[in-house]
Amino acid sequence: MSRVRAAVRRAHPAVVRLLRRVRRLAGGAVEAWRRSIQLRVVATTLLLSVAVAFFLAMALVGQVRDGLLEAKQQAALSQAGGGFREARAEYQNTDPATTTASFSQHLRALVEDLASGGSNGRLYDVALLSAPGGQPDPAARSPMASGQLRPESIPATLRNEVFRRGRERVLQGDDGYYAYQYISARYDERNGGYRSTPALAVGTLLTSPQQGDYELYYVFPLTQEQETLSLVRNTLVTASAFLCVLLGVIAWLVTRQVVTPVRMAARIAERLAAGRLEERMRVEGEDDLARLASSFNKMATNLQRQIRQLEELSRVQRRFVSDVSHELRTPLTTVRMAADVLHEARDSFDPHVSRASELLQNQLDRFESLLTDLLEISRFDAGAAVLEAEPVDIRKIVHRVVEAHEYLAKRNGSRLIVKEPPEPCVAEVDPRRIERVLRNLVVNAVEHGEGRDVVIKVAAGEDSVAVAVRDYGVGLKPGESSLVFNRFWRADPARARTTGGTGLGLSIALEDAHLHGGWLQAWGEPGDGSQFRLTLPKVAGREIERSPIPLEPEDSRRNRGLRVAGAPYRRVTGASHA
Repeated sequence: MSRVRAAVRRAHPAVVRLLRRVRRLAGGAVEAWRRSIQLRVVATTLLLSVAVAFFLAMALVGQVRDGLLEAKQQAALSQAGGGFREARAEYQNTDPATTTASFSQHLRALVEDLASGGSNGRLYDVALLSAPGGQPDPAARSPMASGQLRPESIPATLRNEVFRRGRERVLQGDDGYYAYQYISARYDERNGGYRSTPALAVGTLLTSPQQGDYELYYVFPLTQEQETLSLVRNTLVTASAFLCVLLGVIAWLVTRQVVTPVRMAARIAERLAAGRLEERMRVEGEDDLARLASSFNKMATNLQRQIRQLEELSRVQRRFVSDVSHELRTPLTTVRMAADVLHEARDSFDPHVSRASELLQNQLDRFESLLTDLLEISRFDAGAAVLEAEPVDIRKIVHRVVEAHEYLAKRNGSRLIVKEPPEPCVAEVDPRRIERVLRNLVVNAVEHGEGRDVVIKVAAGEDSVAVAVRDYGVGLKPGESSLVFNRFWRADPARARTTGGTGLGLSIALEDAHLHGGWLQAWGEPGDGSQFRLTLPKVAGREIERSPIPLEPEDSRRNRGLRVAGAPYRRVTGASHA
């Protein structure tokens, strides 16, 4: 396909421009069809109208044609029947002693006399043909026709029918048989050529023992019927086209009355979604659309009131959290100073007092961390968080986090294993925030890893970098992967914290990832551990299409082909079934 396009491009640039224009027009038409219900309704109405008009016109033209042909047939048979009787009587009464030349002149006069009734208005012509096996002089049996009609216009099928059935009737004592057929009659032109005209031919057999058999035909041109049919067809086409256009205009006007309020509601809904809560629809009349607009306005008013109440409540809550956090700083500093003094002198205290000073010190550390996290959460809620991005190799941040928590991992019986590519994984990030995210992920993995290894994988893609933290501990139950980022959420409330977490770490980590325009996602299986994946764009602010690390690790039970209990799956035609 690419070779064909290149050949066309080299052959003629104008063709390429034409193809591009056609592609643009087709794309615009498809987009308009997809987005506009009014266009679809009008187009559908026009198509159905054209189809109905076409079939109706075909039926009417068929009925008119059949009526014209039936009337023409009845008139032709009546006219030809009278001429046949006159010709048969005159032919049978011909003197047997008549010479060949006189007989030929007599036949010519008979043809002209029979055709005289239709010569003025050219209603019909007459042709006289010699029947097969005729008698005496062939010179007297040459075909004759009136006007410009060519005798060879009579088809062989009609001649055979007239001769065969006519002879049967003569043998039975009845020579009144005649047959008819629609033909294409040929008429001579002045320039030597000929023209063809649809016609109706009616023929009979003239028989005489003395002069032999002749075939007599009346040829009725269908020119007037053809002109009438063309007039009717043109009238129907014009009327159908006008009717289709009229139906299209009517459909456009009707749908416009319905679509316009809907479009207005869509525009106002978009403005409401953008924060312009004072927007309302205009109510006109008392019909269904007016009731829709009124209901929409009531809904918008209620939403505005509720949103403002929620905003006020949220503002009060954020202010309360921020004020409380700031106000607690001063007494916390005082308590911290007193606790530090007690902690430093704990060796001189009684054992139970010394232990109390250590517990006080640990809880103050946790309290201080909680205040710090609450202040950070209040900044995110208030939209005051600022991203200080700079190009950083993510591998260096991972190493710093691992070095800072190796002691914690050893204390829990775990190892921190880093899998990274040899090339740098550079991205525009805020190092402080990303380090905080990875610290939370590593600490959670160590805490819930049940003393097993924690694997930290780093990878880079075309437009993103990713860090995945994998543990093999208790894992996550179905549905918990979307709950772990909620504030103060815990998978097992009865489980004691060994690291003194605040319950806000993953919530802050998710906000940090969103601040970078990245993803923070979780996967887990009960009893098979979990994996948290952080994906960040290489350029701050750009959208991410895919992550270089799959969310479900390669060593999950499903990818290893194992059941939850550890038994292998049965594989049937390439599919795995539990």
